[in-house]
Amino acid sequence: MIFDDTICKLGEGPLWHPERGELFWFDILSKRLHIKGRHWQFDNHVSAAGWLDDDRLLMADSTGLHIFDMPTGTTELVAEIEADNPITRSNDGRADPWGGFWIGTMGLNAEQGAGAIYRYYKGELRQLFANITITNAICFAPDGSCVYFTDTPSKKIMRMKLSEPDGWPTGSTEVYLDFGTTDWGPDGAVIDAAGNFWNAQWGAARVACYAPDGTLTETVAFPAKQTSCPAFGGPDLNTLFCTSAGVDLIGDDDGKTFATKIEAKGQAEHRVLL
Repeated sequence: MIFDDTICKLGEGPLWHPERGELFWFDILSKRLHIKGRHWQFDNHVSAAGWLDDDRLLMADSTGLHIFDMPTGTTELVAEIEADNPITRSNDGRADPWGGFWIGTMGLNAEQGAGAIYRYYKGELRQLFANITITNAICFAPDGSCVYFTDTPSKKIMRMKLSEPDGWPTGSTEVYLDFGTTDWGPDGAVIDAAGNFWNAQWGAARVACYAPDGTLTETVAFPAKQTSCPAFGGPDLNTLFCTSAGVDLIGDDDGKTFATKIEAKGQAEHRVLL
């Protein structure tokens, strides 16, 4: 079940690159991007990425979106995001079916309401939602009909329709899942090919699967309490990966990255179009 035994302070943003056949993930607090057996070190907090081609990622950090060239290790600024705000950093993010990239921000100390969610699409950066404390669970229905996201302290997963021509949100948000007074929080999430919502639940040591109608259908336990974000990968997209956080914990497997085969099949991650 252990995919990589590197202990991350805050493992996040797992991305299975469909052309490279390789998993990328971040340790936000250590300012690192990882692949198995290697990492890149950065000056800022890096947290999420989408793929551009075999050698380049669109990567989010505490100042904005950057093209990261893996062979050279160099970065090129694409768009500034809250670069003049010293208390925020990027957090959860994902490419959408149109080739846009969604990214959330949050306070370095999870300051209340300090974060927001943005979308970058064909050269345009637009703030979509503001006054968010911990942005998480950004993911998309297979048919592109809606986006899911959460503000973790709210304990609610929200859903919103997307416009068919260009993927911008339309209408109003609705509550998809309400976890009420649970002692864990909804963290990162991913949608499988059948439209089911897979959510890492911080403090519960698991990833839980919910049908489109919100019914809990399956849970997958992992040996780390602070499970942070799932991803589908492997040759058949039926390996469920999950990052975790080791900060403030002392368990042997806290902070490691996990993988397990399941019956569900994921979606291939969408390519970001600049």
